[in-house]
Amino acid sequence: MITNLINQSQDDLWKLTVSIVIGGAALIVQYMIDFERRMASMEVALGTRHQDLRNLVSEKFGQVSEVTGIFDRLDRAGLDTDDVKLLLRSASEVQSQGPNIVKAFAHAELERLTSVMVNLTGHTADWLGQNNDWLLSLTRCAALSMDATTSFAGRDFWATEPALGYLQAQRDVIQQRGVRVRRLFIVQIAVDVDGDLVEICSEQSAVGIETRVVVVSELPRDLQRGRLNDFVIFDSELCWEIGQDVMRRNAITMLNARGPHVVQRVKRFNELWEAAGAFTGA
Repeated sequence: MITNLINQSQDDLWKLTVSIVIGGAALIVQYMIDFERRMASMEVALGTRHQDLRNLVSEKFGQVSEVTGIFDRLDRAGLDTDDVKLLLRSASEVQSQGPNIVKAFAHAELERLTSVMVNLTGHTADWLGQNNDWLLSLTRCAALSMDATTSFAGRDFWATEPALGYLQAQRDVIQQRGVRVRRLFIVQIAVDVDGDLVEICSEQSAVGIETRVVVVSELPRDLQRGRLNDFVIFDSELCWEIGQDVMRRNAITMLNARGPHVVQRVKRFNELWEAAGAFTGA
């Protein structure tokens, strides 16, 4: 139709046709190049997203696998996984609702528990101040024996409210599981064995606790040189003890289940126990 509309020679038409064809081909090639570039860019973007998706899925499956492994180890260790699930579920519910102070307290308690568990993997843990909750929990867990010392500085404890719960827990393990409980009261001089100490010993003997009193000034010199801070040995495997500062105040509570330390404490207690006189109520 174009050929009929224009009046040009065949040679001119041929040149025009060739120009149109070349120009059209150039446009098509340019379009194809642009299209190819866009396709390549899309493939790169999709590839990146695909890889990100694969990484995300892999990460989540890894987390699931880790959690599954943890619960499997808990089962094999004989621990109740239901308690762990309840703890995690409750912590999640607390963090999703309730006042901010409750959320903050729950978070702090989880951090404290986590810190204790992490430290216990090394068979030790400590707490600033005197932690009677640990003492009570360990007493309820005792299966064989409790060997305890109470220094002159620790005698005031027996007049407190926590002491009543502690004595009750000892009574329970003695009567229910036959746990042997021995308590050694340590005083510096003979006149410290007063009426208050005699009454304390009587109360403890009444619940089945074996009691003895040792006077440091009357001990052989080699026994006087040992440490005299308060400690309790549970089942000859773990030691709960109090470290005191220079003012003879309770500064820190320590748990130690490391073999050499426990062996040393057991040896120290038995030496003092043998050197002490059995309580007669007089």
